Amino acid sequence: MLGRTDGGNCGAGPRGTSVVERLLARRAQSEGGELHIHLIDPFAPGAGHVWRTEQSRLYLMNTQSFFPTLIPDQGVDAPPVAGCTFNQWRAAQLDTPWPGLSEGDQQELAALAANNFPSRAIYGRYLSWCFEQLRENLPAGVTLVNHATEAKRVVRDRTQGGFDVVLLDGGTLRADQVVLALGHVESKLSPAQRGLRDDARQHGLTYLPPAVPNDVDWDQLPAGETVLVRGMGLNFFDVLGQLTEGRGGRFEDTGRPAGEALRYVASGREPVIVGASRRGTPYRAKAELAAYYPQSITLRFLGEDAVAAIRAMGATAGFDHDIWPLLHRDTIWAYYTTLARTRPELVTPELLPELDAMLHTGLDGGSPAWEQELAELLGRHVQHGHVLDLPGLARPLAGQKASDAGLADRGGLPSAGRHFATHEQLDAAVLEYLVADAAGSALGEDDPVKMAIGALNAGRAIVKSLVADRGITQASWLGELRGWFEGFVEGLASGPPAIRVEQLAALVRAGVVHFTGPDPVFRVQHGVFTASSPWVADIPWEARHLIEALAPSNNAQNSASPLLQNLLADGIVRPRMMMASDGGPVVTSGLDVTAPPYRPVDGIGVPVEGLYVLGLQLSSTQWGTAIAAEASAKYRSGYRTVLDADAIAAAILD
Repeated sequence: MLGRTDGGNCGAGPRGTSVVERLLARRAQSEGGELHIHLIDPFAPGAGHVWRTEQSRLYLMNTQSFFPTLIPDQGVDAPPVAGCTFNQWRAAQLDTPWPGLSEGDQQELAALAANNFPSRAIYGRYLSWCFEQLRENLPAGVTLVNHATEAKRVVRDRTQGGFDVVLLDGGTLRADQVVLALGHVESKLSPAQRGLRDDARQHGLTYLPPAVPNDVDWDQLPAGETVLVRGMGLNFFDVLGQLTEGRGGRFEDTGRPAGEALRYVASGREPVIVGASRRGTPYRAKAELAAYYPQSITLRFLGEDAVAAIRAMGATAGFDHDIWPLLHRDTIWAYYTTLARTRPELVTPELLPELDAMLHTGLDGGSPAWEQELAELLGRHVQHGHVLDLPGLARPLAGQKASDAGLADRGGLPSAGRHFATHEQLDAAVLEYLVADAAGSALGEDDPVKMAIGALNAGRAIVKSLVADRGITQASWLGELRGWFEGFVEGLASGPPAIRVEQLAALVRAGVVHFTGPDPVFRVQHGVFTASSPWVADIPWEARHLIEALAPSNNAQNSASPLLQNLLADGIVRPRMMMASDGGPVVTSGLDVTAPPYRPVDGIGVPVEGLYVLGLQLSSTQWGTAIAAEASAKYRSGYRTVLDADAIAAAILD
């Protein structure tokens, strides 16, 4: 029987609400005593900080309507007491709209299909609805109280047990159990960022540090002036939206093929935007698919049998030696089977049988001899210019290709980059890349490159489970998975909706957006920001405004959160240490925790009973913690967040 229990949940966004959902589901199946749940978050419960419902609808989710869910649809024993997936909710609103919907919500939902990308605002509305449904269906003996403030300290009561949660507004809550579901928190700037910020203050420049885009006042950037934007991942497209469509510009349909389908009509209020990133190009766009993973792609090498064998190795597997050779083969097979199906004139009839036999040899690793033999096979059977170049996909402005079969020089650009005499030449090269990328996305499952990327994305789901099960060595985690593969796969498989790349191409043609070039260097010189690239011979760009188009660093030790800082200072939590390949210790980004239900380990190495961690602060135990739970998930990692929340709920109610 469950006695009287008071629980504090620090963070009431999606993950905090997920714990609440699992507590109510499990509690509904028992005949326990009283359960009192306290949510602590300055933002509205359900939506939380990132998914606030009042934000601009130009901020899109990075997954389609059919993907996300707060309410589990598999993997748990206790059925939900209320709620449904986002896509089910979306469809239901067309017949019976929730009274909490705004006029803008109803307009968006009327045009939103299952394979469209929703705004973050409408997903926040769904999360708010889920929370209301949960609150209206509380089991007997359960109370749910929301505190619109922050927790600044969690103090252990070593005499009576439990915790005192000290609030920013001066109050204190007594809790038997506490869940840390903090999500995105502010982070301290890096030394280089602090230097730019301090120089900007000295010269009266505008420096916008990494931030959640909806927290930024974009009106402070004047029309007509040059604005440097560092980072061309997902936040880059958020910046573009606010400084173009958000200022009255519009996109018109040209009737031309994908890549040239839009024309931008300026409002005259736009700044001149100059994008910069290490690769020199934005993330690749997602393919237009009817499912999250391509339906034509099956992982034959990194399949369940292989995964079971890797798990059986314990924590002795290495990513480069044991995992990448399998995923690499799946990627190669996805590309050439799609190429043979859609462009048979580009390959010989013997390609697929010989390639299949070749891919089943040398499975203990990608040796140079194996890769050379593969290159020779492809040279015989594939027309020149159509051999898969994975490094080239990730570094399209590199002048000297790495091996077509392997991933030589995994860090940075190849030694010989592609040089550009002028900014105009660079812009033209990036535009060519954008047009081709948008055209590939429009082909969906008929584009060989996008299907190779689709195999990488599916493999990433498998790797996530292996990592969470502690299936690779610490040295491999640091030097291989996080060292090269993470950045490589994110640039290919974690990109924006295809419409964003189509819009960017239109902005380049309209002269609104320009680029700096690979390996950009930022300085403050002669009273202004400058940005240059060693691969572009033209004079540096100059501006009075610089935007860091990045989310705040997810690093517990570098966090600016008073709660995390106090937890670390009080020795209640500690960052996880790992051993690098040279035997030296490395302080990692996330907290040190036990196996699920993820209790933090304190300063002297003892698990803290009654305290749990969920979400981004598990970044040293899990890989890819930011994405939402997946409805009808194909792979176990798709509903890992739900399993983690369920494990925490079970421990609390035990």
